[in-house]
Amino acid sequence: MNVIASSSPGSGGSAMDANYAKNLQRATLAASIGSALEYFDFALYGLATALIFNVLFFPQGDPAMATVAAFATFGVGFVARPFGGLFFGMLGDRLGRKLVLIITIMLMGGASTLIGVLPTYEMAGMWAPVLLVLLRLLQGFGAGAEQAGATVLMAEYAPPARRGFFSALPFIGIQAGTLLAAVVFSLLTLLPEEALMSWGWRVPFLASFVLILLAVFIRAKLEETPTFVEMEKREQVSEHPMRELFRTGFPGVLVGIGLRMAENGGSYMFQGLALSFFVAVVGPEADKGLLTWGVTIGSLIGVFSVPFAGALSDRFGRRMIYRIGALFMLCYSVPAWWALTLGSHVLAIAVIAVGIGVAVCTMLGPQCAMLPELFGSRHRYLGVAMAREISAVLAGGLAGVLGAYLIAVTDANWLVLGLYMASLAAITVASTYLVPETLRRDLTRTDDAVKISAVEAGDDVWLAGSVGAGASAVSARTSFAAEESVTIGDQH
Repeated sequence: MNVIASSSPGSGGSAMDANYAKNLQRATLAASIGSALEYFDFALYGLATALIFNVLFFPQGDPAMATVAAFATFGVGFVARPFGGLFFGMLGDRLGRKLVLIITIMLMGGASTLIGVLPTYEMAGMWAPVLLVLLRLLQGFGAGAEQAGATVLMAEYAPPARRGFFSALPFIGIQAGTLLAAVVFSLLTLLPEEALMSWGWRVPFLASFVLILLAVFIRAKLEETPTFVEMEKREQVSEHPMRELFRTGFPGVLVGIGLRMAENGGSYMFQGLALSFFVAVVGPEADKGLLTWGVTIGSLIGVFSVPFAGALSDRFGRRMIYRIGALFMLCYSVPAWWALTLGSHVLAIAVIAVGIGVAVCTMLGPQCAMLPELFGSRHRYLGVAMAREISAVLAGGLAGVLGAYLIAVTDANWLVLGLYMASLAAITVASTYLVPETLRRDLTRTDDAVKISAVEAGDDVWLAGSVGAGASAVSARTSFAAEESVTIGDQH
């Protein structure tokens, strides 16, 4: 059985013949493995930061400040991501998606593997945190374009009528990577503490090398995306994607940053910060290994909720599903952090699992197609990378550092952390009112979905300085035109 889709050129369609179907499968697998590796490393690093790196890589005169320093090192990786997104994003728009995705997976995975051989503070003194920071910078530099590339790759390969679903499939890799990291870390905590702190924590970082080899092998066999091939045929490939992005696409970057504040910030707060908070509140009786099952269960839920939310966005539109997820997190934030203070391990696991699996993943599902749909084809890779990675610094990176600092200076005040997360969610809710409905947008279009003048706006959204008295600078018209017909049948 083959699927035949009638669609606009370069949007992931033309006839879905056997070759296209095979490449769609390869693209899904290639993007999924990269996502799994990135989030395996980042989730593992987040868990290790809260429970191991603060002890092994920093002086222990003040344990609370050592934890803050460890999270600061975690945040350094986010600082490097926008620079990696900028550098590799330009290459991806000029040279193609495939080549850049091979380079980024090697850089990111190589840095992660080397973390597994680093000396500790006891072995090398201040060189230990310095080397850790250096590898985190390299890891973040590669990761800065990895997820953006996977997002663009799948959006440009997917059939338009089901772009939300197909684009979300590789992001199962995010949940799989997070799930694998949580399971691995939970198993590691079963080791005697001396074994865990001496060699046990190194094993999963060294094992990243296997995923690197597999990802490079699959990506080397992948063909370039239909959209980029079409751009080359039309001689539309941009020589200066950054110049074009800042001239016409920057409003889309700003809206994209707002959309990711709750999803990205909430994800890292639930994955890492919640564990540190619970330990600070409960004290020595907190079972660190047991708590990681909250991340495990949440990631397992996400394996199903991410593609489900993506499929719902194909039916009801990207904005509606995204807004529902953001509103849920807005209402969930304060009660969730209060519940963590009750000291119940079972309740803490449930809080973390629902936060990741429901609140975060309901936004992640439609986001996979929505961000690429915001940008024109000539600077799409760069635009998605900038929106993702600047928000990763402002939300994900800052969440760890600021959250750990707030825990230290407020004596683990749950209300402060709850309001912080609610603020991120409020920004995202507001951003859903500034974005156009991008459902089934033709990805061969060279213009952006968020415009900077009324003349350009068409069926998209116009952002300007002001629009009449009391207006919010947004004039939106939604279009659900260009419905594609999808025929499923046996073709021989």
